[in-house]
Amino acid sequence: MRVIAGKYRSRRLQTLPGLELRPTADRLRETLFNVLTAGNPAALEGTVWVDLYAGTGAVGIEALSRGASMLHFVESSEGAVRLIGKNLASLAIDAGFQILKQDSIRALRALSSNDTVADFIFLDPPYEMKEAYQQALETLSQSGLLKHESIVVAEHQKKFDPGGAIGSLRRYRKLVQGDAALSFYRLDPA
Repeated sequence: MRVIAGKYRSRRLQTLPGLELRPTADRLRETLFNVLTAGNPAALEGTVWVDLYAGTGAVGIEALSRGASMLHFVESSEGAVRLIGKNLASLAIDAGFQILKQDSIRALRALSSNDTVADFIFLDPPYEMKEAYQQALETLSQSGLLKHESIVVAEHQKKFDPGGAIGSLRRYRKLVQGDAALSFYRLDPA
C-alpha cells in the first residue's frame, strides 16, 4: 500500500497482518481522488476531512498529501489507532490532524458540537457492519458537520446499497470497481 500522489507520493504505508483491516485498495483510492479533484490537482488545498473507520489512515493520509489542511481520523480499534500514528510518523506528519479513538457516531457528534465543518467525509466501515452505513449517514444528515458543498463518500461492497437518500443526504454518483463501490452524497438542495 502506498500514497498515490502529492507531497508523499509513492511512500509506503503499513497495515496490520491478517484480516483485521481491509484498507481501501490503491486503485480505488486513486479513482476516488481523481473524481474529487476532477483534473485540478489543487482542488483539495486547505480542505477539512473526516476519515471514519480510518483503519490504516490511507485515505486521510492521501488527502493530507494532496493539500488538506485538517484531517480528523476516527477509529475505535486500539491497534488501528497505533497504526495510523505510525503511518503519520513514518511520513514526518506532525500537524494538521487529530486522531479520535472512539465510536464513529460519538465522534461525529463531538466534532459537530465543536463547530467542525468538513469539506469531505469518507466512511468505510467493515463490510459486514451494514447498519453502520445507515447510522453514520443519518447522523451526518442531521449534524452541523456538513455545508451544501460538502461531499460524503461511502465505500461499500458492490452488491450492497447503502441507500440513495438518507435523511437530507442524496446520492449523486456511484462508481463500481471490482467488488467495491463508492457512493457520493451531498445535502439535498431543497
